[in-house]
Amino acid sequence: MMAEDRQQDSYPHAGTSRRRVLAAAALAPMLAGTPAPARALPTRTAEVKSPSPVEPVPTVLSDWEHVANTLGRTGDMKRKAMYHTSLPRRDLRVCSRRIVVKPALALGSHVSFIRYADKSTLVMGDVVVTEHELQPFTDALHEHKIGQTAIHKHLLSQTPDIWWIHVHGHGHDTVALASGLRAAFDRTGTPPPLPPTPQQSVDLDTAGIDAALGVKGSLDDGIYKCIFVRREKITDGNLVLPPGLGSTSAFNFQPLGGGRAAISGDCAMIAKEVQDVLVALRRAGAELVELHNHGLTDEPRLFFTHFWAVGDGVKLARALRPAVAATNVVPAG
Repeated sequence: MMAEDRQQDSYPHAGTSRRRVLAAAALAPMLAGTPAPARALPTRTAEVKSPSPVEPVPTVLSDWEHVANTLGRTGDMKRKAMYHTSLPRRDLRVCSRRIVVKPALALGSHVSFIRYADKSTLVMGDVVVTEHELQPFTDALHEHKIGQTAIHKHLLSQTPDIWWIHVHGHGHDTVALASGLRAAFDRTGTPPPLPPTPQQSVDLDTAGIDAALGVKGSLDDGIYKCIFVRREKITDGNLVLPPGLGSTSAFNFQPLGGGRAAISGDCAMIAKEVQDVLVALRRAGAELVELHNHGLTDEPRLFFTHFWAVGDGVKLARALRPAVAATNVVPAG
C-alpha cells in the first residue's frame, strides 16, 4: 500500500476534505456568474405521442340487429351514427315537488352504440334505477366490464328514491357489450317496450316556447323537448363523439294545464361557462338540482347542471334563454 493510501486509511476525514475542496472548485464559476463548461446531456427517449383521434363511421339500422335482439327491444338511428335505444321507466310512479313525473320528462333510460373506424364499438348511456336496484345493477355492470362514469340525481325530493347512472363500455365485441347491459337491466324493473303510439298535441304554446328558446322542439310521449348540442368536437379518450352524444342541453316541458309546465332540464357546459349558467338559471326562477360530470375522459371537460322549474311555459322559456346563450351550443338537427 502506498504512503498516500495509508495516510487516507489512517485519517478518513482527509479524503472527505479533499472531495469538499474539489466540489467547491466546481461550484466557484457558477457562484461567480461564470458559465460552467458545457456537458453533454443523456439522450432522451422519444416522447410517446397520443394516438390520433378515431372517428365514428356511419351505420344503418340493420347493422344493429344483433344488439336489438340482445337487448330485447328495437332502437333507432340518430345523426346516421348512433344506434339509440330508449328504456323508459313506465313501471315507476315518481313524484317531485308534488308533481307526478311522466317517464319522458326525467325517467327515460337510454343507451347508444357507435361504430368506429378501428372496428371497435362504444356504448354510452344514462340509466334510471331505484335505490333498491342501484347496487345489483352496479354489480352486474362490473361483472361484464362495463364502467360507470356518474351516479347522481336529476330530481329534487323525489319519491321513491331514484338514481341516475351513466354507463360506458368500449371494445370489439359488440354483442358482449349488449349482453352486459342486458344482464344489468334484468336486475331492475325496467319494463318491456310498448308498441309505438301516434304523437298527440300538448296543452302548451309550443310555437311560443320555440321562439323564446330559439329552437324547434319535438314531442316525446306527451313531453315537449328542446335540445341543443355543443359546437365543439368532443372526444372521449381517443374516440371522437358524434355531435350530441353525451353533450346535449335539454329543456323538457311537461304540461300541467293552462299553458303551465314543469321543466326538468340539463345544461352541458365547459368550466368557464358554469357560473354564468348557474346565475342565469336562478334568475329564471329555476331550482338547481346537481352540478357534476357525466364522463371521465371527455375533452373539452364537460360539466352538467340539472334544474327544475314550474310556471307558464313560454315565460319560463324566455327566462331560460340567457342560460342557453351562456353556452356554446346550437339547436340539435
